Amino acid sequence: MLIAKREIYAGRVVRLNVETVELPNGHRTDLEILHHPGGAAVVAIDAGQRVCLLHQFRHAAGGWIWELPAGKLEPGEPPAATIRRELAEEGGVRARHWEDLGWYISSPGVFTERIYLYLATDLEPAMHAPEDGEVFEVHWLPFDQAIDKVHSGEFTDGKTCLGLLKARHRLHGHEA
Repeated sequence: MLIAKREIYAGRVVRLNVETVELPNGHRTDLEILHHPGGAAVVAIDAGQRVCLLHQFRHAAGGWIWELPAGKLEPGEPPAATIRRELAEEGGVRARHWEDLGWYISSPGVFTERIYLYLATDLEPAMHAPEDGEVFEVHWLPFDQAIDKVHSGEFTDGKTCLGLLKARHRLHGHEA
């Protein structure tokens, strides 16, 4: 139960609070909680069973990493609308078929960010329009090769690994 909240920082994307809470065991403690509006990511698979991946520069990650197309939820924007926009902007495609793969919390000890995952198929070209602050290359990898890169550790981004594994399970059942 929240007892008190003190804002430490409010930025363009995140807000940091120190929150005094009473835990279920009766203990009171101060927690540093980073509030984030959430995001959405998509596993977009084309007719050739290739998945859209971005090789993206991420300063916080120390350089280039592999990611699914994804984006931050805008105020009042449903996750499905966010990811439709992001898939066109980043991947240069639209999808006719969408499936919800669920959501997860990226780091529940300190972070409120909830990331919604989707599977998109039946793709068609769209206007590619990356934002000025984004530096990435679009790659289409065979889906099975992308799954291998999750298992080998080459892919390290949480939403990408979980999204690919959930998509594999959805597409291939329990053999995932």
